[in-house]
Amino acid sequence: MSCIAVDDGSAGVCANCGKHETDTVKLKNCTACRLVKYCGVDCQRAHRKQHKKACRQRAAELKDERLYSQGLERPEGDFCPICTLPIPIPMHEHSVSNVCCMMRICDGCDLAARKRGMNDCPFCRTRYPDNDADTLAMIRARVKKKDPEALYCLGLKYFFGKFGLQNSIGIQSSRIGHWTQKDLKKAVELWKEAAELGSIDALYHLGAAHDLGEGVQQDEAKAAEFWSKAAMQGHITSRHNLGVIEGEKGSYNRAVKHWLISAKMGFKDSVESIKEFFMEGLTTREQYAEALKEYQDAVEETKSHGRDEAKIALNN
Repeated sequence: MSCIAVDDGSAGVCANCGKHETDTVKLKNCTACRLVKYCGVDCQRAHRKQHKKACRQRAAELKDERLYSQGLERPEGDFCPICTLPIPIPMHEHSVSNVCCMMRICDGCDLAARKRGMNDCPFCRTRYPDNDADTLAMIRARVKKKDPEALYCLGLKYFFGKFGLQNSIGIQSSRIGHWTQKDLKKAVELWKEAAELGSIDALYHLGAAHDLGEGVQQDEAKAAEFWSKAAMQGHITSRHNLGVIEGEKGSYNRAVKHWLISAKMGFKDSVESIKEFFMEGLTTREQYAEALKEYQDAVEETKSHGRDEAKIALNN
C-alpha cells in the first residue's frame, strides 16, 4: 500500500493497513515527516521500508523550513537593557558584561553612568567587584542559582584560564594559546549545562569547541548541530558559520540564504562573503545589494549620541 499524504492531519487512514480512524481506533502521525498516519507501532514498522525515502525527504524539508524561518531577529541579550537599542557587532568591543547581574551594558550607557559618578552597576546597582577573587565569587554565587549566563561565563574563565582556573600542568594549542586540557573539558561541561538552561552563547561555543576539537573530540557535524540551534534563536555568528559550512560544500544558494539573514542583523562578514560570491558569479547582484542595504539599516539601528561619545572617549 502506498503512502497516503496527510497535509492537515484530516486523512484518517492508516498508511499500512488502510484502517480508518474511529472512536476506538486512534491514528498517530509519523513524528518525523507527518505525511502519514498509523494505527499502531506494528503498522509503522511494517511500512518503514516503503515509507523511509519519502519520510527522510520530508523530514529534511521540515528541518530546513525551521532553520531558515527561525532566528531572524537578534535575541534579547543582544540589546542593552538600559537604552534598549541593539548593541553593535562585535558586542564585546561595544559593551561591558557585568558579573553581578550578567547583563551586557552598551558603552554609551556605561559612560553615562560613570559621568554621573556611579561606581556600581548601572542596571542592578550592585557595587563592582574590587578584585578577581570578588569577581569570581559573584560568578559562582549566580552559578549556584543555575543562572545559565553565569554558567556560560564561568566556562569562559576555565577556557581562557582566568582567575587561576587552571592546572599546574599545561598543554599548548596553536589555536587558543596555553591552557590545560582539563580546563577545556570543564569549560565544555559548564557550557553544556548553560545551553540546557537556555544560554544561546553557550550553544555557539559548544559548536566552536566541536569544530576545533577543543575539550571534546572534533566533530564538524555536531558543531553544525549546535550552531543550528543557536542560529534558530538569533545568534548571528552561528548563522554566519552555517553559511560558511554550506559554501565549503558547494551549496552556494544555501550559504547565501544564511548570510542574508546574518547580514540583515548587522554582521559585516556575511556581507563580505556575499560580495565575494557575487564577484565569483555565485550569487546575484540583487542579493548583494539586498545584503548591503539591510546591513546598513541594521547598523543605523545601533547608533546613538551616547554611543558616539563613548567611542570618542575610548579612542582618546
